[in-house]
Amino acid sequence: MQGQLVAGRYRLVESIGSGGMGRVWRAHDEVLHRAVAIKELTAALYVSESDRDRLLARTRSEARAAARINHSAVVTVHDVLEHDGRPWIVMELVEGYSLADAVKERGRIEPAEAARIGMWVLRALRAAHTAGVLHRDVKPGNVLIGHDGRVLITDFGIAQIEGDSTITRTGEVVGSVDYLAPERVRGQDPGPSSDLWALGATLYTAVEGRSPFRRTSPLSTMQAVVEDEVPESRHAGPLAPVIGALLHKDPAARPDAAETEQLLAEAAEGRRPQDAQAYLSTQHGALEANTAPTTHVPVAAGTPYPPQAAGHPGPGGHPGGTGPMSDPDASRARRRRGLRYVLLSMAIAMVVAGSTVVVLQHWGNGRDDSPGTGAPADPTPSASPSPSGEPGGDVPSDWQRYDDPWGFSVYLPAGYERQVVDVNGDLRQVDYTPDGGEHFVRIAIDTSPDFNDAYAHQLDLDQQLHRLVDYQRVKLEKNIYRDRPGSLWEYTWSAQAKDTPFPGPRRAIEETYMSRAGHEYALYVSAPAADWKTAARQFTSILRGWQETSAS
Repeated sequence: MQGQLVAGRYRLVESIGSGGMGRVWRAHDEVLHRAVAIKELTAALYVSESDRDRLLARTRSEARAAARINHSAVVTVHDVLEHDGRPWIVMELVEGYSLADAVKERGRIEPAEAARIGMWVLRALRAAHTAGVLHRDVKPGNVLIGHDGRVLITDFGIAQIEGDSTITRTGEVVGSVDYLAPERVRGQDPGPSSDLWALGATLYTAVEGRSPFRRTSPLSTMQAVVEDEVPESRHAGPLAPVIGALLHKDPAARPDAAETEQLLAEAAEGRRPQDAQAYLSTQHGALEANTAPTTHVPVAAGTPYPPQAAGHPGPGGHPGGTGPMSDPDASRARRRRGLRYVLLSMAIAMVVAGSTVVVLQHWGNGRDDSPGTGAPADPTPSASPSPSGEPGGDVPSDWQRYDDPWGFSVYLPAGYERQVVDVNGDLRQVDYTPDGGEHFVRIAIDTSPDFNDAYAHQLDLDQQLHRLVDYQRVKLEKNIYRDRPGSLWEYTWSAQAKDTPFPGPRRAIEETYMSRAGHEYALYVSAPAADWKTAARQFTSILRGWQETSAS
């Protein structure tokens, strides 16, 4: 798409960032002769017409939200338009990087610098709140740092505007699970203090190099947000009591924006803010008072199909693990396995003391879709059946080869549609389905796996899947696939009506292997148990026709 003219005015120059919802381009405004950033909502290519209209409404809401805020620390939105059947947002180009990038690159940020960044984010939030706008997705990936030292906050795409009717589905909570305030997890209406909680979690991530409540799944993460105490800050220095005050479980007991700015100013000067201690003394009591039992919730009616919504764990997936992660180095493998779980269990998420559906966004500190981050982009998620090439082995002669832009080809019956599950750092997952997810094939590619043994990885995942209703392992055994060490795993379970439009007994099978390049591939098929004879035969043909076409 490089060089394309959008809306007769904006010339795309290069892709500078991408995420699960879209891609950000550096572009040239040929009318005003200036550089701009344009966010392309690629997710609109894979949703129904009604959901595309809804996505456009959200995009316009983002533009309206940002336009209401007059502050130098808020990325300016210049225009919102529709082009090629999807929304595009034209905004200020920030030459720099995100706070998430900085943490990933350096490991952690010095407390004084984090406090300075926090002050600018806080000032932007104060301006937003004064304008009647809640950001609702404050996180390191949405904090931009210019090469000139400027700090800005971006992505008001899920902001809530005072007086606007909601454009989200009834009962949805939107945002990144690491940074959801406890009251939002419980299904309560957010307020300005919810954004301040997210700021506190963002600052913790900045100085410690890891988010404070992340566990191995979104379910256990949300439980930790509500129930667990803030992990001890080892590197926060004078910022520690400020972070603790912002992460108070009770929103009424957190400092307000004006008080927070004063506390951050003191921390930025290297002084430990004494006033912050007053907010910490009641933290433990509030923690006990707000703890509540957990409940599982259904997927919202009309949710655009991801296969998770059909109640399928997916390749190696399950509803999550439990327990805190103490040492960040020792637990690296658990964090990466947790990333895989998250992508496979979003739509059967658990909330605490409420009945709210959670729409989870990006998990991890890798690429994001903010302008100016300079992150490399993934290929445009599209694929089409190819008439070229002959099926290998015993692949049925009437099947078609689907050449995937992620570096593989797969033979499938005609009529399968490609749907991206997620793109998150080293892990990418894509589905092919003929019927909206009742039957589907999923391909997962991990270019930096924590296990170098496919059998050990599947065995670890199998132990986590016992929480599924009626889960039974059929087989789990080492094998050789494509002359590489692999493992074959087959199991059954009962999908629940509260979780899926396709309830009832299901069965799944997965071949995982390690490529010569050191990448982990998982080829997975799931179908209703009644159709398993056909699905198992198809799985065998899929394995015979599978090819890596490039080093993905």
